This record gives sequence, C-alpha cells and structure tokens, in this order.
Amino acid sequence: MGHSYEESKKIATKTIIILAIITIAEVFFALTGKGYVIPGFHMPHWLIGGVMIVMSIVKAYLIIYEFMHMKYEVPALVKTVLVPTLLLVWAIIAFTAEGSYWQNNRARAKNLTSAATHMDGDHK
Repeated sequence: MGHSYEESKKIATKTIIILAIITIAEVFFALTGKGYVIPGFHMPHWLIGGVMIVMSIVKAYLIIYEFMHMKYEVPALVKTVLVPTLLLVWAIIAFTAEGSYWQNNRARAKNLTSAATHMDGDHK
C-alpha cells in the first residue's frame, strides 16, 4: 500500500507532469478552435466544449485518484464519493435540458399567440 518517500515523489511528479500536459493541450486546442493559432480556422463550439469537458474530467480523475488517495481506498468508499457526484452531474444536465425545453415551448407559444392576435386584428 504505502510507498517510500522517493517513490511517492516520483508518482506525484509524474502526475503533475501529466496534468500540465493536459492543461497545455486544452489551451492549445481552445486557441486553435477559436482561430488564434491558425487564422481563419474555427471549430464548432460544441466540439471545443466537449473536448474541454472530457479533458477536465480526466484531470479531475487524476487529482482525486492520486492526490486525494482514492486509489488506496476500499471500493465501497470510492463509490460513496463517485455515485453522488455522477448524480449531481446528471441532475445539472437534466435540469439544463428541461429548462431549454420549456424556454423553447414558451417562445413557440408566444409566437403563436402573437400571430393569432395579429391575424384577429386584420379581420376587424
């Protein structure tokens, strides 16, 4: 389970280097996608956002796994941390989708109402 000081230092250094590489890749990808690295080259926002989210999740996993010592914990404890987190992420996605749905429906209803009002006004 435990490592010597030198082994722990090597593992921490390796993890920090990996996190730095991922961060540099994130910045480079974002700048490239927005057209700053290659003028005139742009990527869709959903692609840039998706890649950023995935890279951030990988970084969060590495931080939790190594620096918060989750790799040494029993599986049940790991699940008690991860399951609520995943449920929270799911809830945020679900609430966002639900809000967008209602916003679109209200806009559609408002357009139908204003169109009907406009048509009624023409017939009078």
